[in-house]
Amino acid sequence: MNSLERLLENNRVWSETIRRQQPDFFEVLAHQQSPEFLWIGCSDSRVPANQVVGLKPGEVFVHRNVANVVVHTDLNCLSVIQYGVDVLRVRHIIVCGHYGCGGVIAAMRNQKLGLIDNWLRHVQDVQEKYAAPLGKITGETQLADRLCELNVIEQALNVCQTTVVQDAWTRGQEVSVHGWIYGLQNGLVRDLKMSIGHRHELATAYAAAVAAVE
Repeated sequence: MNSLERLLENNRVWSETIRRQQPDFFEVLAHQQSPEFLWIGCSDSRVPANQVVGLKPGEVFVHRNVANVVVHTDLNCLSVIQYGVDVLRVRHIIVCGHYGCGGVIAAMRNQKLGLIDNWLRHVQDVQEKYAAPLGKITGETQLADRLCELNVIEQALNVCQTTVVQDAWTRGQEVSVHGWIYGLQNGLVRDLKMSIGHRHELATAYAAAVAAVE
């Protein structure tokens, strides 16, 4: 059995197992999508959104890219946010990075990997923004961890500043943005205390989150 055949067999077993446990699972799932959460995470294969927070299919709307970056010119990410907020009416947008992120480490080391260097430039912008506090850290692992945390906070800020979220707050829609980080070593999610439910909370929450990790 080759690798692809194994995946198809795994799918068959999974489907049969689910149907034995809950016969109407797929029928119900096929006719509804009403997640409360939008997860913006890293593409890293070790950080599966649903499993990390114990949610079932249909309970979390997911967008993933290398280093969980939110850029105001990225129509892919912006379209996911817009669909999640305006159509699905999610109540929480979670930006979740993770320690040991290969994209963040590559950006930190200024590695040349090809086309992705342009994408990771956004992480390097975060690194340059916090050059002073980051420059006080001597160990590479500790430096990478701190940059991973700051990157999450900056990307959560970017989510808050999108026209989609700003417009939602203007019309009184309840949607909050949160910054979290996941530990590959222990499987635990850490709240970086970057939680904003309205534009008037943004400056205070952002400053507090940054101060807590510096």
